Amino acid sequence: MNSTQERAEEQDLAYNVFAKACPSRGTLEHVTGRWGGLTLGALYEGSMRFNELRRRVDGVSEKMLSQTLHALERDGLVHREAQPTNPPRVDYELTPLGREVAERLLALIHCVEGRMDDVLAARERYDDTRGAL
Repeated sequence: MNSTQERAEEQDLAYNVFAKACPSRGTLEHVTGRWGGLTLGALYEGSMRFNELRRRVDGVSEKMLSQTLHALERDGLVHREAQPTNPPRVDYELTPLGREVAERLLALIHCVEGRMDDVLAARERYDDTRGAL
């Protein structure tokens, strides 16, 4: 497909992430941000409670995980189920849309993990020729 065809297809889309005001840009940021991507990947394994999820997503603060879950829930990617127990029990799981997005994201994650030897070698070559940062 040539660039003219690609631009024509982009114009036919209802949403265009490259347009500054497009709402899809915010969702893309929620999905591809550090904590969003890791949260979706973790929830792909199954339903989790908040602290379980926090342990799985090593390094995320309580505040950041809470903000991330709210954003993903608002975008329709995560479902929050509050049980009326004492103390309250809250479980998080992916919606069907969230599962679809997480599957695609996990394919990217597995690609990156599988090619880390190449990435590390490239970094070393870069640092050798330009100096370590």
